[in-house]
Amino acid sequence: MDEKNSIDEKLILEMLDERKFKELKEILMTMHPVDIVDVLEELNKKQAILIFRLLEKEEAAEVFTDMDSDTREHLINALTDSELEEVMDQMYLDDTVDVLEEMPANVVNRLLKVTDEDTRKKINLLLQYPEDSAGSIMNVEYVSLRKDMTVADAILKIRQVGINKETIYTCYVTEKRHLVGAVDVKDLLTAGENRLIEEIMDENVMYAMTLDDQEMVATCIKKYGLVAMPILDYENCLVGIVTVDDAMYVLQDETTEDISIMAGVTPNEESYFGTSVFKHAKGRVVWLMFLMLSATISGEILAHFESAMAAMPVLITFIPMLMGTSGNSGSQSSTIVIRGLSVGEIEFKDFFKVIFKEIRIAFICGVLLAAANGIRIYIMYGHDIMLAIALGITMIAIITMAKCIGCTLPLLAKKLGADPALMAAPLISTIMDTCTILMYFTIVTAFFHL
Repeated sequence: MDEKNSIDEKLILEMLDERKFKELKEILMTMHPVDIVDVLEELNKKQAILIFRLLEKEEAAEVFTDMDSDTREHLINALTDSELEEVMDQMYLDDTVDVLEEMPANVVNRLLKVTDEDTRKKINLLLQYPEDSAGSIMNVEYVSLRKDMTVADAILKIRQVGINKETIYTCYVTEKRHLVGAVDVKDLLTAGENRLIEEIMDENVMYAMTLDDQEMVATCIKKYGLVAMPILDYENCLVGIVTVDDAMYVLQDETTEDISIMAGVTPNEESYFGTSVFKHAKGRVVWLMFLMLSATISGEILAHFESAMAAMPVLITFIPMLMGTSGNSGSQSSTIVIRGLSVGEIEFKDFFKVIFKEIRIAFICGVLLAAANGIRIYIMYGHDIMLAIALGITMIAIITMAKCIGCTLPLLAKKLGADPALMAAPLISTIMDTCTILMYFTIVTAFFHL
């Protein structure tokens, strides 16, 4: 795929230089819009604008939707109002709203100026919904049928209006705008022409409300394998649909956000190269500062056990190993639980079940690591069996503690309405460093009567 794209780009550049626009247009017609976007983002602004103006209207709208915000903004500034109007007319409404949300105010005003009044009203309505709600990502362009229609009437209507709809696979049956059922095109094509929609429609339709969380809606679409999910307003009227492609984008964004939080980075919707160095630093330094200051607690605990370390200096050599092991153990558990929460495998009601399972896992891991470490200590530290036993007990204890903390914190965060991803590697490691040092010196001071 990469090789093909590079060949296309080279060929396109040659045709641009030789001004073979007719042949270039024919090549562009054979390319997928996503591949065209990849090529445009590698060209300079002047070349990208020339290529874009060669595209057919429908293809241009798809390319415009898929490109990144920086390239799109440069393109908008270069296109005339009439060219922009043609592109906007071909775009689906939910894609238009997504574009507007990413653009600065002056660009938004220009885009709205080239849309008709009816479209502007629909756009403004969608922009009023909360950012993470189902209403903000829904598409108001769907096929609506009446239950007293015949199959022949329904197919005729789909032919008439379907070209302007994002999906026609599932059609929705409404009565005074209230959702009463749904019917798939497959059922329409395989049913007799004179049968009524009421006879073949499915009355048990899964739906969501406009203010429902978009991630919840996307998860439902994925879980039940839906092509689209109808969205109802507070009056239970059908106002739009969320399609599977929108659901994929939502899940991708949510996953990106979770990964950022788990890495101790403030989430950012812009691309890596599209974000300035200062903004990258700003998004990371807050977490780094918090974690650095939190680590000072570990230093205070070490100072408290200074006399024990003076009496038995060898204890200091095991601190990095124990802290690393506990941090890794806690991060393993928190990552597994966060993943389980995000895909719906784990819920808060499973709290004690998760803890019980992690304790058993911790015991097995702890015993194996304690045995391996005990043999190492016995060989390297003058056959000191007491030291090996003390470190073995500590190892089992800190792994058990780490896995319990690692699995419970994301569950508690979920219960309190916070993002479970907050309880990931950086925070867990910092907490475990403090707890490990405290537990380690508590055990060894008691074991050796220091």
